[in-house]
Amino acid sequence: MEKFDLVIKNGRIIDGTGNPWFYGDIGIRKDKIVQIGRIKDPKVIGKIIDAEGLFVSPGFIDIHAHSEFTLLINGLAESKIRQGVTTEIVGNCGFSAAPVNKDGSIYYGALEMKSVAEKIKPDWSDIKGYFKLLKSQGVSVNIGTLLGHNNIRVAVMGQDNRKPTSGEIGEMKKLVEKAVKDGVLGLSTGLSYGPGCFSEKDEVIELCKVFSGHGIYASHIRSLNDTIIEASEEAIEIGEKAGMAIQISHYVPCYPYWHKADGVINVLKNARKRGIDVTCDFFPYIIGNVSLKSLCPPWAFEGGNKKLVERLKIPEIREKIKEDTLKFGSRSGGSFKRALIKDDHWDKIWLSHCNVNSDLIGMNFKEIAEKKETDPFNALFDILIEESGVASVVAEDRCEEDVEYFMKHPLSMIASDGYSLAPYGILGEGKQHPRSYGTFTRAICEYVKKKELINLEEVIKKMTLFPAKRFGIKKRGQLEEGFYADIVIYDYDELNDLASMVNPHCYPEGIHYVIVNGKVTIEKNQHLNIKNGKILTK
Repeated sequence: MEKFDLVIKNGRIIDGTGNPWFYGDIGIRKDKIVQIGRIKDPKVIGKIIDAEGLFVSPGFIDIHAHSEFTLLINGLAESKIRQGVTTEIVGNCGFSAAPVNKDGSIYYGALEMKSVAEKIKPDWSDIKGYFKLLKSQGVSVNIGTLLGHNNIRVAVMGQDNRKPTSGEIGEMKKLVEKAVKDGVLGLSTGLSYGPGCFSEKDEVIELCKVFSGHGIYASHIRSLNDTIIEASEEAIEIGEKAGMAIQISHYVPCYPYWHKADGVINVLKNARKRGIDVTCDFFPYIIGNVSLKSLCPPWAFEGGNKKLVERLKIPEIREKIKEDTLKFGSRSGGSFKRALIKDDHWDKIWLSHCNVNSDLIGMNFKEIAEKKETDPFNALFDILIEESGVASVVAEDRCEEDVEYFMKHPLSMIASDGYSLAPYGILGEGKQHPRSYGTFTRAICEYVKKKELINLEEVIKKMTLFPAKRFGIKKRGQLEEGFYADIVIYDYDELNDLASMVNPHCYPEGIHYVIVNGKVTIEKNQHLNIKNGKILTK
C-alpha cells in the first residue's frame, strides 16, 4: 500500500454532517483524505499528528468575508487561519476586487482602511486577473469570490443616483457575463450602501438572470431594522424571479427592531414553503461594523467621497443631514446604525479605524464630541472631512437574545463579515471588530461551552458542510474519503476566544493544528509560513 504523507491519529472526529463525533484516524495523501478509520500499519504511515484528547473537524468556511484586498497585503491570512478558517468567500455586500474602472481605479467600497488602499496598485481589470495575482503571491487559505453589484454599477455609471439606461444595463450584463466565465460563485448586493442603494430591484434581477440559475444571490439587504420584513421580501423576490438561491447576509435584526427574530425568520420559512431556496448567515456578536460615511443618508454620498466632503463643508447641507437623521433615522436609508443616532445613543458608536484622528480610535462619539468641544453630529462631520470620507466605526446595534435565536435556528450559518488581518504591519492598525480574529472560536466558546445553547456537532456543521453545500464548494466542508484535506485540530477545553473590543488583534487559544489542502499550516499554535490555499471557482 502506498504510504500516507500525513496521518492524524486517535482524534475525536466531527465530520461536519452534524452527526455525533467518533474516534478514528485520518490518512492524507497529497491534498486529499484517502482513509478514515483505524490506521495501524507503521509501514504506510508518514508524518504523524497525535490528536489524542483533541477534536478533529473540517476547516471552517467563512462564507461572508471582506478580505479581497487585505490578502494582497498579507497572504498568510493570520487572523482567520489561526481560528481554524481554511476557506474564505470574499466579494460580499456588493463589493468585490473587480471589475476595475475604465480609468484603472478601483471602487474599494467596504474597505475603510486607507493605508491598505494606498498600498494596492490595481494591475488587474477583471476577476480572472485578480485571481492570477492572488495565486502568484500565494495565500494560506482557499479563496472564492462573489461579484459585487456596487463595483459593476460604478464601473458603468459611476456613483450617480439614478436608474441605468438600457445601454448601461447591457454594459453591466456584459461585465457579469465575463465574471461568470471567470468563476464567481454568485452576485452580492449592498443595498444600504452607495451606489447600490440607488438601484431598484428590477436592475438587480436583470443582472442575476445572467447566472441562469447557477450560483447564489447574497444580499446585504436595504434594512435590518424598521423595514427588515420588506427588505427581506425584496431579496427573496429578486432571487425568485432570477431563478437563484438566496443568502441573506448578517441577518440579525438591528436596533430598535430587537426581540423579533422569530418574525424575521418566518419570512424565510414562508418563502421556503413556497419552494424558494433561501437561507441566511450571521456573526455571533451584538456589535456591528460599518463605514463612518454610511451614518449619513445616501443622498449625501452620491458621487463618492469627494462629493461627500464638499457637501459637509456647506453649513446648510450639514444641517439638512442632521435634520434628516433626527426625523427619519434608518428609514431615510443608509446604515442600520442611523437609528442609534436618531435616539441619541452616540455612546454606542465607537471610532474603530482612521488615519488623521488616530488618537480618537476606541472612543465613542459622546466622548469624541466632549474632547472636540462640540456636539456628536459636528464631530462626525468634521472627522469625515479630515479623513477624506475614509474611516470606520463599530456600534452596539444588536441584542444577545436575537443572536442566540439565530445560533440555534437550522436556516442559519456562521460567518465573520470581517477581514484577514494580523496584529503587525498596516493590518494591525486601529481597533478593528474582533470578529476578524474570533468569530469561529467564539461560536464554540460562548454558545456551546458557556451557554450550552447548541451542541458542538451542530455548530461545526454551521461552519463547514452547510456553507460548503450552500455556496457550491465541492469536496470541502466534510471529513470524508476523497475530499480535500482542510482540517482543524483543537483542544475543546483550552479553546478560548481572546479578541475583544478593547484588544481586537488577539489570536485565540486552543487551535493546535490547521491543515490546508493536505499541508500543515498551523502547528502547535505557530504559522509555518505555508501558502497552500487554492482559488475556488464555480
